[in-house]
Amino acid sequence: MTKSRRLAIAVTAMLLLGVDLKVDAYRSAYPKVGAYESPDEEALRHFLAILRLDTQNPPGNEVLVVEYLKGVLEEAGIETRVFALDPKRPNLVARLRGSGTKRPLLVMGHTDVVTVDATKWKHPPFSATREGGYIYARGTQDDKPSVVAGLMTVLQLKRSGVRLDRDVVFLAEASEEGNRPFGINHMVADHWADIDAEYCLAEGGGVERTAGQVRFAAVATTEKIAHTISLVARGTAGHGSVPLQSNAIVHLSQAIARIAAWRTPMRLNDTTRAYFTGLARLSSPEEAEPYRALVEGRDLERVQDHLAANEPSLSSQIRTSISPNIIKGGYLRNVIPSEAEATLDIRALPDEDFPAFLERLRAIVDDPAIAVTRVESYPTRPGSAPSRLDTEAFKAIEAAHKKVYGVPTLPSMLTGGTDMAQVRARGVQCYGIGPVADTEDATLGFGAHSDQERILEEGFLKFVRVHFEIVRDLAAAR
Repeated sequence: MTKSRRLAIAVTAMLLLGVDLKVDAYRSAYPKVGAYESPDEEALRHFLAILRLDTQNPPGNEVLVVEYLKGVLEEAGIETRVFALDPKRPNLVARLRGSGTKRPLLVMGHTDVVTVDATKWKHPPFSATREGGYIYARGTQDDKPSVVAGLMTVLQLKRSGVRLDRDVVFLAEASEEGNRPFGINHMVADHWADIDAEYCLAEGGGVERTAGQVRFAAVATTEKIAHTISLVARGTAGHGSVPLQSNAIVHLSQAIARIAAWRTPMRLNDTTRAYFTGLARLSSPEEAEPYRALVEGRDLERVQDHLAANEPSLSSQIRTSISPNIIKGGYLRNVIPSEAEATLDIRALPDEDFPAFLERLRAIVDDPAIAVTRVESYPTRPGSAPSRLDTEAFKAIEAAHKKVYGVPTLPSMLTGGTDMAQVRARGVQCYGIGPVADTEDATLGFGAHSDQERILEEGFLKFVRVHFEIVRDLAAAR
């Protein structure tokens, strides 16, 4: 096949993918002249291609992304290995070797995404449609930006020939959604030596923009721990025309009401104390007042009422939270059921003594007709101490955000969960970073896991730059 024929096929393939080739289309379509392609153009090309690969979990099929990444990395001469419990759900590890004078740096992103209901999407969820400065697709926020940022970071380090004091390890992992066994759990249990590191960068943070104004970068240094609790009420079945005091649905409803009224104990840790202190410094006097009162321990009942009503995401950061999310009971209008069940989503503070918390929950329920048990089929991530704020890694993260965005960096605690938990539990200092996001997007239905998940194209490209700046700062030889 002639060179011109290969070029024509490559350009056609790119057009079919819907990538805007703009000027000098051949530069991004023909690999052998890829040196003429800017890092932004290349990052966008890889991002759109990976977004168009359907890796909904379940079933996963993360092999689609791994094969794509493997091809790109091997063409660049970068060492890669693939580890899999299931051949359709592999993990890829790429390594740039340093002098070994410092311990490795791990950068990771997960290749699976949550499932979609395509009928609710304006744009097909795996079309990677570009509109109005945004890219719409499942995975645009969670977590394919991290995958491409890791890819671009090792590619640029390799091409630049920069000498490294530490190995840079890129892990593209499977099955993060749902915390199943194929991804980080497999790597930590069976291949720890291949990803062991001093520091880790992963998902979980982000740059906050409100009303078009970038305010600060949030870096996740710890996270809450998810537990699933079942409440099962049992009573006597009977005819609906004869109400019974033992009605399981009544007992269950009363228990849920008692749980909802329970304000679990409030406490701050090093991360949340630093976060609220920084948030007060960046806010207007009126907005800052409850944050300062919280840090100083003043008027705590009033402050908790304010956060619960107006800023529930912040309210969740100061306590172990409980949310009743599933209720099952009854099957006919005229039959009193003998059993009713509720499922509680509990997000515990990292240092929560959960057995003691569970006993307190049973005391709150205070009903012998109800069994309160932890659901073992929902896997729980391990707890660990928050990552430190005095490390060279955190300083590099601060410097990169200052350079690219001109904003300060605040440590934050995730109310959700990530696979940093398993890595952090092995003693690695882990930091969650991420692209810019509008605070308004989540309530408008554009956030992660939503039916119109999207990302600012410019925000994605800046995130790739931030990622590279951090890794180069931490790994390059002095």
